[in-house]
Amino acid sequence: MTKEKKQIKAELRTVLGRKVKKIRKEGLLPATVYGRNFEPISVQFKAMELERLFNEVGESGLVELLIDTQKIPVLFRNPQYSPVESDLVHIDCYKVNLKEKITATVPIEFIGESQAVKEGNNLVEVSNDVEIEALPADLPESITVDITVLNTVDDMITVGDIKLGEKMEMVTQLDQVIVKVEKPRVEEEAPVEEEAQGAAPAMNQKTEEEKAEAEKKEE
Repeated sequence: MTKEKKQIKAELRTVLGRKVKKIRKEGLLPATVYGRNFEPISVQFKAMELERLFNEVGESGLVELLIDTQKIPVLFRNPQYSPVESDLVHIDCYKVNLKEKITATVPIEFIGESQAVKEGNNLVEVSNDVEIEALPADLPESITVDITVLNTVDDMITVGDIKLGEKMEMVTQLDQVIVKVEKPRVEEEAPVEEEAQGAAPAMNQKTEEEKAEAEKKEE
């Protein structure tokens, strides 16, 4: 299903370089808008508003960027996160031409239940996304993959099994495996050590007096 176009307001940003730490403390998120035949501009968003929208549309959802009187169609790109708190600290906005096809990475959403998994086998997710070529407005929010067709061990779903609409074209190799069923792994039991190795030597289990008596007897 094609995603609904979303909008978000942004302001031109004058704070650059390391000084952006200051605006982050004010609840703002720095970003850069760029594109073909487009002079890059620095902008800032309200951090919570941007994060909420990005979590919804990802990197394949068309967003209309509102800057003063401008309306710029963009896709989010290259999200950067804090290594400590995992918060979004910067993001790029790629300006697109609505009349030109582009290639975008679209996440896969697994639905349904596999009979093979119900029987105790493992579901192995090999790929979580695919690349699709389409006009920006036709890019889907996600690709749905129904795993109810996986009935036995070694059953799999490949990219070639995905059915796209007429306005979209698959870029990822069709033989790429997306998900498959494998037998559960049997953990090997650790070898039992020889009793002699597991038990402490008799001498080591004696008291100091007993050791002394034993040594005298040996003499």
